[in-house]
Amino acid sequence: MSIKEFKDLPGFKDANVAELESIGITTVEQLKDAVNDAEKSKQIIKTLSGVGPKAVENWKNAFDSNEAAKPAKSEAKAEVVAADAYVVEPKAELSAEQIDALAKRAVISGNRPAFKRQEWFRYQKLGEAWRKPRGIHSKMRRGMKRRPPMVEIGYGGPALVRGLHPSGFEDVLVYNVEGLENLNPKTQAARIGGTVGVKKRIAIENRAKELGIRVLNKMPADVKRRV
Repeated sequence: MSIKEFKDLPGFKDANVAELESIGITTVEQLKDAVNDAEKSKQIIKTLSGVGPKAVENWKNAFDSNEAAKPAKSEAKAEVVAADAYVVEPKAELSAEQIDALAKRAVISGNRPAFKRQEWFRYQKLGEAWRKPRGIHSKMRRGMKRRPPMVEIGYGGPALVRGLHPSGFEDVLVYNVEGLENLNPKTQAARIGGTVGVKKRIAIENRAKELGIRVLNKMPADVKRRV
């Protein structure tokens, strides 16, 4: 398959032309050099809407195939792979402050200790689930040395992104198709309730795709094929 224009690349959209021009890429040759450069590839993924790591990898393979001039059989196989390529999920529109706060929250979460119930190691029936110690003689409540850490305000993450999904979306629970209508696809994502059946889940996912809303707990593709 000969690549002479941007539209010859798998998954390339007309809207991506202007986005490429904004980062100084105006020709196919410039795009070819960019996808082979690690830093420029990251910039392309960040700038282009609907383009993720898989799409950039497919473009790189398409350029390589074009250079190698493989037989028609190999080209047909490459086209099949491109057709089944990973589709990039919608991304949340976040401010620079929110992006920075999400990154800080990830670091804080990684360093946060595991909070366990007082004397979970002594009595198996208590379990490890956190319960605040309230006893008047509790050494853990009084913060004495060699006692496990307690949940305190200092362990919290940035208030700016508190309650947001790691993707940056506000997590909204929905139980039917009507629940999608009032969602803002730029800042909110849908999570289908656990009691929703398979038939209704498929209907919700299809409608969410039409509205451009991200579903955080989609059904696996192999499950859909069996339905």
